Amino acid sequence: MLRRALLALCLALPLATSAKEAAPASDDPVLEARVMRLASELRCLVCQNQTIADSHADLAQDLRNQVREMLKQGKSEGEILAYMTQRYGDFVLYRPPVKSTTTLLWFGPAVLLIGGVAVLIVVLRRRSRLPDERFEEEAPEEEAAPR
Repeated sequence: MLRRALLALCLALPLATSAKEAAPASDDPVLEARVMRLASELRCLVCQNQTIADSHADLAQDLRNQVREMLKQGKSEGEILAYMTQRYGDFVLYRPPVKSTTTLLWFGPAVLLIGGVAVLIVVLRRRSRLPDERFEEEAPEEEAAPR
């Protein structure tokens, strides 16, 4: 029994040594709330489908720390977003602005939906005008004979 416990401890030891410490939160809860609010506006450049507030990637942690330091320096949220946009482009914003380079991103899904509905209407109208001979006859269902 003791051998099994020691073996389990020896096997679990490498897992414990590779674990990371939790990132220390700021002593100021107001500052930390501002950091998280800003972090929820910035896209993780590694994960790309998460904000840096949600991501556990090292780069996301570095960006959160950078946002925290900039807020401590007294920079406004607008200045921080402008800095991140200048450095990483509009892609870093989780909700990029509507401008000429992002119009397809914003309006593309609606255009595709409207186009799909228009094609469906055209196909259904053309099909309703076709004579009955153009369609295959349905095979009559055979009645099951009692055995």
